[in-house]
Amino acid sequence: MADTGPAEVSTPADTVASPTPSFGSRALRRMLAAFTYRDFRVQWFGACSSSIGTWMQLTAQNWMVLSLTGSAFFLGLDAFLQQLPIMLFTLIGGVLADRHDRRRTLLASQYIQMATAASLAALVYFGIVEIWHILLLSFTTGLAQAFGGPAYQALIPSLVAKKDLPNAVALNSIQFNIARVLGPLAFGATIAVFSRWGFDEPRAMAACFALNALSFLVVIWALMSLHVKHIPPPGGGSMRAELRTGLSYVRNHGSLVALIVLAASTTFLGFAVLTFLPLFTQTVFGEGAQTYSHLLAFSGAGSVVGALVVAWLGKFPRMGLTALIVQVAYGLLILAFAGTHVLWLSELLLFLTGAALMIVFSTVTSLIQLIAPDEMRGRVMSIYMVAFRGGMPLGSLVSGYLATLIGAQTVIAINGVLLVMVALYFLARSPEVRQA
Repeated sequence: MADTGPAEVSTPADTVASPTPSFGSRALRRMLAAFTYRDFRVQWFGACSSSIGTWMQLTAQNWMVLSLTGSAFFLGLDAFLQQLPIMLFTLIGGVLADRHDRRRTLLASQYIQMATAASLAALVYFGIVEIWHILLLSFTTGLAQAFGGPAYQALIPSLVAKKDLPNAVALNSIQFNIARVLGPLAFGATIAVFSRWGFDEPRAMAACFALNALSFLVVIWALMSLHVKHIPPPGGGSMRAELRTGLSYVRNHGSLVALIVLAASTTFLGFAVLTFLPLFTQTVFGEGAQTYSHLLAFSGAGSVVGALVVAWLGKFPRMGLTALIVQVAYGLLILAFAGTHVLWLSELLLFLTGAALMIVFSTVTSLIQLIAPDEMRGRVMSIYMVAFRGGMPLGSLVSGYLATLIGAQTVIAINGVLLVMVALYFLARSPEVRQA
């Protein structure tokens, strides 16, 4: 199998402990425990650099889809096509992650995503981009992520000791959400700089796509620098048989089933608020691209804070119960956001929703990583990813269609109420999650 045992995990850097470390020093060391592993540090910084470019592109792409079509439906359709391949092919990607070198799979994924970003940059720069180009490239990017995602999730436990795995999962969420803050801000800054240089808005957006393509070079370098060795799995049957084994393992573990269903329902209902942010920016606040990037940055900053909280907590009792309680708060915050027309209050609510959502998903992901055995990790995480990532496009597509009938604000409000109801259901009827 590609995952390595404890002997292959890079060891923490030697540190000289203070005889009487302060509370702040102890808290910081606890919060950053996974950074004492060299391979985790390298991978974290590489992934963070690439994620910043990806979020810059996503922000520009959403704005461009809205500019080309003026349609909430196409915003939802683009989000759907980005995630559709993940629903279709991630289970196969999970089998490959357990059979083959995860680094090589990840490298192939990065090369494809770099090519799609460069292609979109060229199409936009030369003024020949059409909506179908964007939709096709979104699907291709999702296809690469369908195979790279399980390999990346299964690689993380190879970089740290098991006791630091929840901390590594939380810190990995932090890099993703630092990118959610910096990516939209980089989008706004790029638009402003290129506008001052005399470029029109489409060509400034082309620069965003080109910078994203370049950012993949950093994560490619990081992957090539890892010291983790690939250990082929013993024996091994057909891909179909191994996929059935993975599905059977999850089906026979009630806690895994409950956590995966919870993740799917939460993404289905909870991510539409981010999909509709360009629409909220234009119709509710009457603002432009700069305000849109700021709203995204507030959401991302909240997510960073939420992930830091989980990183500090590490592994703690009743993680499942905590996730459900925080999800109730998340649903109520979304409901409040749907009803506000005040920009500063919306920014505050987006910050709080980002923190709540990240606490939920960092906790759920940590629980699944702790439950999954090494030899099944790729397949278990691929099933989780299908639920987690699959809920996003389906939710965006359904919410986008409903928004054309009853309005985006009403849809977001309904989703917030349903999120609360889902959490209350699991609190009342799912001891597997409450006691996890």
